[in-house]
Amino acid sequence: MRCPFCAHDETQVKDSRPTEDNSAIRRRRSCPECEERFTTFERLQLREITVLKSGGRKQPFDADKITKSLQIALRKRPVELSEIEAASANIVRQLETQGEAEVPSKKIGKLVMQALIDLDVVGYIRYASVYKDFRDPEDFDDFLSKVKKLQD
Repeated sequence: MRCPFCAHDETQVKDSRPTEDNSAIRRRRSCPECEERFTTFERLQLREITVLKSGGRKQPFDADKITKSLQIALRKRPVELSEIEAASANIVRQLETQGEAEVPSKKIGKLVMQALIDLDVVGYIRYASVYKDFRDPEDFDDFLSKVKKLQD
């Protein structure tokens, strides 16, 4: 592993342990050249996934985008980072195990919405306002009435 600080080609693993959900291995590394320390995560990747965007474009799947989307939707909400990371890992696992090499972005959005409704209703509404492309207040009213029915 190349050092991110000095670009030295060899680094040493000082400690390895599984993450809380056992979906990755956390490695604490040290560079013998500059003596800096850093952490890497090693995770199983079952297959390469390509995302099919709504305009027909294709792009490589990036699991970090799911985590960032969840973090943005849940900003300043009472949800722990570990819960966000677990939800993100669960979504990635679902995508990797479904057997499809190409996944529509809408399907990924639906999985994120399902995770958010379980984590925090306000985060769910925030994400939905972008995902469902709300244009005016009536769109919010219609959506909120559906959310209230789900909670009853």
